[in-house]
Amino acid sequence: MMHTACTGVILAGGLNSRFGGQPKALLEVGGRRIIDRVLDAFGQVFDQVLLVTNDPLRYLPWDLPMVTDIHPVRSSLAGLHAGLFYVRTPFAFFSACDAPFLRPELIRAVVERIGPDFDIVMPRNAVGSEPLAAAYGRRCLDPIQRQLAAGDLKIDRFFSKMRVRWVSEKQLRAVDPNLESFINVNTPEDLAQARQRAMEQVS
Repeated sequence: MMHTACTGVILAGGLNSRFGGQPKALLEVGGRRIIDRVLDAFGQVFDQVLLVTNDPLRYLPWDLPMVTDIHPVRSSLAGLHAGLFYVRTPFAFFSACDAPFLRPELIRAVVERIGPDFDIVMPRNAVGSEPLAAAYGRRCLDPIQRQLAAGDLKIDRFFSKMRVRWVSEKQLRAVDPNLESFINVNTPEDLAQARQRAMEQVS
């Protein structure tokens, strides 16, 4: 089942300073670039996919609709704002570009819980909430805009103003037993571990 009321949005706007400026999305895990792995998961769920990046020339080979941040700050909150500003569906599911094990089943577990009584549908587990594997309604746009204008870049600050539907750890583990979808590659050590995990998955 494809979700036509929700656009998949990939955030690829980080500085990548720990990788010498090389975009994390273009690093290889299991012989494939991470962005291709994310796109595979998105392609099984969404009719529409949008990439938020401030370096669009790097991503021309993917032939994706691309937008850049509207607010000139590097933060996930600015990426949320840009994604919600440009999508034309009522909701958008956001993922970071460095999630090599994101599962379509987990995405569905989130987007299938979208409804008119909620502004955000977000996973939550023992570690905490997962704001970059969550669905946001366009009603979030104004609160995010006000927060950015005030210079507050903390992504979860506006949640208390919205109607949040939490996806429980039990519900998440039913589709992703080891919660691998939430693994991000933020450091060279993370990359080495992800590559090892990918090898173990095929062995």
